[in-house]
Amino acid sequence: MKRTIVISIPALNGENRTRIADAARLKGFEALFFENDRAALPAAGEAEIIFSASALLAGNSPLLKWQCTPSAGINQFLGDHVFASSDAVLTNSSGAYGVTIAEHVIMITLEMLRRQPEYNAIVSRREWIRNLQVRSIRNSRITILGTGDIGRECAVRLKAFGPAVLTGVNRSGRNRDACFDRIVLQEQLDTVLPETDILIITLPGTAETFHMMDRSRLALLPDSALVVNVGRGTVLDQRAMEQELRSGRLFAALDVFEQEPLPPEDTLWDCPNLLMAPHVAGNMTLAYTRDRIVELFLEDFENYCSGRPLARQVNLAKGY
Repeated sequence: MKRTIVISIPALNGENRTRIADAARLKGFEALFFENDRAALPAAGEAEIIFSASALLAGNSPLLKWQCTPSAGINQFLGDHVFASSDAVLTNSSGAYGVTIAEHVIMITLEMLRRQPEYNAIVSRREWIRNLQVRSIRNSRITILGTGDIGRECAVRLKAFGPAVLTGVNRSGRNRDACFDRIVLQEQLDTVLPETDILIITLPGTAETFHMMDRSRLALLPDSALVVNVGRGTVLDQRAMEQELRSGRLFAALDVFEQEPLPPEDTLWDCPNLLMAPHVAGNMTLAYTRDRIVELFLEDFENYCSGRPLARQVNLAKGY
């Protein structure tokens, strides 16, 4: 029986596709490329491997052994009966998004501290106002909630600005690559929040992280603290965050939201002290990210064909 890999990732370019097709051929597979999940659906029934973020394909692939999603998050695969095959394992592309998301974090943090949204409004009115008081990353107390690939890439870049202290929060206590000045255990989060001028959230959306930054924890942040969320929208209590913003006490830069797309009628659209982006920090519009996703897939494809454990297999019970 023909061994097939079904690939449904429209962002892949010709070079990406050639690399995958050549690697597949060397291992006795045929790589089938599709521009969308619906077009890929007829081929999914015989697929041994799927390279796609689609739960639709997972649910219609009874022979599936391995699905690799090009995203880091796996929320669409959680729940009962998502996979048609009981033998299927799932890997993600964690490790591909740190660079692009970290650059986004630097951009929006500086925009907020240097009040660029307000200056944009001033210039749009053709006014010449130059005296808005700005802040600096230098000497700021920064806490990064989540010290995985994204958190570490953020830390490396932020360190160059000379913060007063750069704190990582995780469950293990590990300071991998010594990126942080200190590590605080997740259960000690409440002790570090009052000492945080800039809070950066990079956590995935799981049952454990749901509303981790709730009303009570937001209240622990000092006045004028900046909250940056590039993890998942569910980690932050959105309505509690909005109340803090409308009161003028806190500031925020949000790339992710509890409901996406954010409904047109949502009150966040006109909320003060807020810079919003439509979940663009970690998509595949940066060539480096797209190429890295392909590299990670091919690394695990080699593992798969050699009978070795897949490096990025996720725990569906845990959600990451």
